[in-house]
Amino acid sequence: MVRARRRLLVAGLFAPFVGAVLAQDVALANGIFLVAKPELPDPDFRETVVLITQPDAGNGPLGVILNRPLAARLSDAFPDGVAIPAASEQIYAGGPVARNRMLFLLRADTAPPRSLRVLDDLFLTGDPQLPLQVADGQMKATAYRAYIGYAGWGPRQLQSEIAAGGWYLLPADADTVFAADAATVWPAMIKRATTRTT
Repeated sequence: MVRARRRLLVAGLFAPFVGAVLAQDVALANGIFLVAKPELPDPDFRETVVLITQPDAGNGPLGVILNRPLAARLSDAFPDGVAIPAASEQIYAGGPVARNRMLFLLRADTAPPRSLRVLDDLFLTGDPQLPLQVADGQMKATAYRAYIGYAGWGPRQLQSEIAAGGWYLLPADADTVFAADAATVWPAMIKRATTRTT
């Protein structure tokens, strides 16, 4: 009964999401970082690092902003006392699209159901039960993080922004995704990008 009530509680906040799509493009492979250049004018993406993911096919790129923590805590969404690991408590603003939806990036050896593989051991899921499954031991995870909303672009829109000089592209890695201090992520990626390009 308690479990059923929990599921009803979170159903309105969380919507399964992995049906979103990313256009096929050599420059926009699955599992890359978009690093906003200092001169990027868009306030939605100023000083951000975005992890791009690649569903099978569709209208345009999709990703989540990694370095915009919110005041909200994940345990606030689970009032029945679900054990949320301290490293997973922080919720992040994933992007300006669908801010009523929550996504998770999960580090695990095995792909969870209804998930998208981003890197070898990194998966994206919109399953609202993920924190419950990890807490109950049904899902084995090294780490996970929650994101409200996501970043999305129309067909060729992001490619145009890249061509105009708004973004650096770097290979993604799970250690950066789960960096302990979000404030260090963008400066570290800018340093990495400018070192690579000089």
